[in-house]
Amino acid sequence: MERLDANQDYPLYEKHPELIKTQTGKAIDEINMENILSGKVTPADCRISAETLIYQAEIQESFGNPQVGANFRRAAEMTRIPDERILQIYNRMRPHVSTKEELLAIADELETKYEARINAALLRETAAVYEERNMFRADS
Repeated sequence: MERLDANQDYPLYEKHPELIKTQTGKAIDEINMENILSGKVTPADCRISAETLIYQAEIQESFGNPQVGANFRRAAEMTRIPDERILQIYNRMRPHVSTKEELLAIADELETKYEARINAALLRETAAVYEERNMFRADS
């Protein structure tokens, strides 16, 4: 499929419900109370897929919202990172918690292990800002 366009493809659920899949491949119409109560749908089935997030990014970009599109693209990358690791990284990004080397190592991990290049670039940008503002952990 070509890139999605807001004028033709929005809202995605109405125009292209067949494109909306969960991480486990379930169609959006399969996520309903009956299937949840019967056990046909589990919590893992309710997680959005990277592809659906990319579709949303394309629509936002065609609306003229590149920043929102970029957020959806970062979110799409994050679907490949375990939740526990995301929380660990978030905690390491707080000011005065990590060293520059630690943040850059996490950026390398994001890029190489999870192919999360956009998120890695954001972390490197964070490290640069922290350096300018002296916001790294002061080692004893």
